Amino acid sequence: MSVIHHEIKLNASPERVYETLTNAEEFSKMSGAPAEINNEVGGFFSCFGGGVTGRNIELVPDKIIVQAWRGANWEEHDYSIVKYELKEQGSGTILVFNHTGYPEEMKDMIDTGWYKFYWDPMEKYFV
Repeated sequence: MSVIHHEIKLNASPERVYETLTNAEEFSKMSGAPAEINNEVGGFFSCFGGGVTGRNIELVPDKIIVQAWRGANWEEHDYSIVKYELKEQGSGTILVFNHTGYPEEMKDMIDTGWYKFYWDPMEKYFV
């Protein structure tokens, strides 16, 4: 099984990064797109106006987020797993990210999308 693995240095505390990824208002401010996020285990989320949807599998406040995640253009019951690990480093955070179970033919597009829609906007948001 292929894995998309990223390690991103962010200029924000783990608490702030976690809040941005699990709070609809903060996520929308960061991404510039509509989001609905139920920040409880089992809770549904929809980001980018429904372009990405899923459910929270594991939430450890300020440390770990695991989600069943899917793109709107995927087969109806296809889900992948994304895991964000937040590690404090000085006044910032190292976000260790792994994505598995995605449609293999979409790997390059998904990999690029994480930078375009998540990491680059987050780096700008946390300046």
